[in-house]
Amino acid sequence: MKTYQSMSRTELEQLQVQLQQQYKEFQGKGLKLDMSRGKPSKEQLDLSMEMMNVLNSQSILTCEEGTDCRNYGCLDGIREAKELLGAISEVPAENIIIYGNSSLNVMYDSISRSMTHGVMGNTPWCKLPNVKFLCPVPGYDRHFAITEHFGIEMINIPMTPTGPDMDLVEQYVNNDETVKGIWCVPKYSNPQGITYSDETVRRFANLKPAAKDFRIYWDNAYSVHHLYPDKQDFCLEILAECKKAGNEDIVYKFTSTSKISFPGSGVAAVAASENNLKDIKKSLTLQTIGHDKLNQLRHVRFFKNLDGIHAHMMKHADILRPKFEAVLDTLDRELGGLGIASWNRPLGGYFISFDSMDNCAKAIVQKAKEAGVVMTGAGATFPYGKDPHDSNIRIAPSFPTLEELKVAAELFVLCVKLVSIEKILETK
Repeated sequence: MKTYQSMSRTELEQLQVQLQQQYKEFQGKGLKLDMSRGKPSKEQLDLSMEMMNVLNSQSILTCEEGTDCRNYGCLDGIREAKELLGAISEVPAENIIIYGNSSLNVMYDSISRSMTHGVMGNTPWCKLPNVKFLCPVPGYDRHFAITEHFGIEMINIPMTPTGPDMDLVEQYVNNDETVKGIWCVPKYSNPQGITYSDETVRRFANLKPAAKDFRIYWDNAYSVHHLYPDKQDFCLEILAECKKAGNEDIVYKFTSTSKISFPGSGVAAVAASENNLKDIKKSLTLQTIGHDKLNQLRHVRFFKNLDGIHAHMMKHADILRPKFEAVLDTLDRELGGLGIASWNRPLGGYFISFDSMDNCAKAIVQKAKEAGVVMTGAGATFPYGKDPHDSNIRIAPSFPTLEELKVAAELFVLCVKLVSIEKILETK
């Protein structure tokens, strides 16, 4: 098979005519498919419907420690919820604060609290002339949106197959006191599906920040989100590694059940050191008298324990796995060997990260949209929406049906081919 770059201008133009005809046929199908976000499908949501029957008007609504979950109390969550979310996070219940329905909200609160009141007695960020955050790229657009919202300067840190470029991370963190944090998705990263290596986790734990109020924002979004029962990534537990390094205050670890039970109606948590938890509770005491304990109780009684979580997540995997494989099979079959793109093969998480030729991603996404398939905007995986190479595209296979996804994947590779040919012909 010839690469596109090795083809003559005449060969490329002939191929272009054939592909344009195929594209017109797709346009005539009237497709309306949404692959813009990593939303669970209806089939996945149906897996948790029995949770709606766990509590009713006849249920005993008292938690293990005796609190009536209908009433005020338990600022940091009921004990059994802390044990369940602690098990998912691989930390003791004592290191957990249970929040509301979204870990993104907890992250936003953490940045907001740092801006207005500082971190553990340090100067509030809003009173500093400059505050910076490190952003592994490509990364999660909603992370970047939070720091941009607060006017925090974001610095790109390239991702490697083992996690962020730690030489660069150490250079910034250990020498620049204006660097106050770093966003991390350490397991099945969004969008590349990369899991940080043991060495990377240990290097994080052993950082020597110039800023006393530097924190690692460790978003454990996909800790139990495997695609295969027999091929799974594992990631060292960061709080334990930080404690070994005498650095236990350096990290906030976030998690939720958003893509385990019901997105928007799950349970979120932060895990941190005793000092950090005390600092967080100073503000939390003023924010709430306690989050939704009935929802916490509902989750605990439905899942019961970590084994229940793992069994449930394998049901998710059985739905997601064929979708990921359908997309990857199409990419392999249609684009393999052409020299115009590369993509990852994740073992978990919710995304496939696709890299086109430079200066092609926006055009590919636009061309797909014009034929009826909406994808995540090109550039979204970088701070400020600016991909310096205009090459990364996040593919979200979860929401469409398998049949819809197969059609969308065929259209996507067609768009990649057409845009790539146009770009190569510009230099022929």
